Amino acid sequence: MATTNPPSPNTSAVPRTGGRGARERILRAAGELFYERGIHATGVAALVESAHVSTRTFYQQFGSKNALVEAYLNRFEADGALESELQLERADLPPAERLIAIFDPLEAMLRGPAAIRGCPFHNAAVEAAGEMPEAARIIERHKRGFLDRLSGVAAEAGVADADSLARQLAVLYEGANALAASCNDPRVVDDARTAATVLLNVALGRAHA
Repeated sequence: MATTNPPSPNTSAVPRTGGRGARERILRAAGELFYERGIHATGVAALVESAHVSTRTFYQQFGSKNALVEAYLNRFEADGALESELQLERADLPPAERLIAIFDPLEAMLRGPAAIRGCPFHNAAVEAAGEMPEAARIIERHKRGFLDRLSGVAAEAGVADADSLARQLAVLYEGANALAASCNDPRVVDDARTAATVLLNVALGRAHA
């Protein structure tokens, strides 16, 4: 799933409504505002304004802002998670190449016009620390799932210690994602990809430069 979102529509002439579609509009607003502004910086007032619903409808649909955060994170997973993670499922690449391809979408975004906000799960983990235990559980589940997928592809590629390589690649990917969001520099991803390639070659017993 791409991590950039279209700009919010003009709300000045749109009436606030509930009923059918309200829940989806609130989730869509959360997808835009939580990612662009941050969870704590986005209040219920901004969410209902963007979703064109009343505050009453908001609480009827979700009960609390924390419940919306949980639904927001679950939506990412339901939609297939992040584009980089989806590289692990590509049928057109051999397993070893899929492990390195996780860096490609991140680099493409860095070379595009939009600012990089980083991984929405990582961002939410920082904001949820100690305050949103259910959101933290969803984030941990997702990240452990990513590790499992990396390990599975590494095993397909013939890596003997697939779990160890998966952890190493995850550290490089997560670090590159976070640093890219901070400095918006494509070289961060190039360096991470180079290091990942060295680790993969060592794990496969290949010579490397």
